[in-house]
Amino acid sequence: MRVKNDTHPMIDRGKKLEARFYETATGNEPVRSWLRSLSPEDRMILGKDIAKVEFGWPIGMPYCRSLSGGLWEVRSDLPGGRTARVLFCIAFGTMILLHGFVKKSQQTPKPDLALARTRMKEISK
Repeated sequence: MRVKNDTHPMIDRGKKLEARFYETATGNEPVRSWLRSLSPEDRMILGKDIAKVEFGWPIGMPYCRSLSGGLWEVRSDLPGGRTARVLFCIAFGTMILLHGFVKKSQQTPKPDLALARTRMKEISK
């Protein structure tokens, strides 16, 4: 009996990047903790958007955008007109999730950018 192979040899359905959580020196994972604080619906949306970046890398708008200097954002639209961002960098061929927040203004707040950049520098040490 022959089994039909439905996968096309030229289509790569694997992850291009694997997402990992940034871990503090004490073992905390701030992005994982933040995600757990959200509703199940919000978590599902963010998880799907992170997966789009993992499988589609390199990927651009509307899912992902460069913030310069090696810092990127996963862009998520949440129910109720809310917007969330997960800031990440790529280190050692891995997507490192550095910081997550729900936006309250059009621009990404400077403290959120500064925190993500500080964590990014820790990784490269």
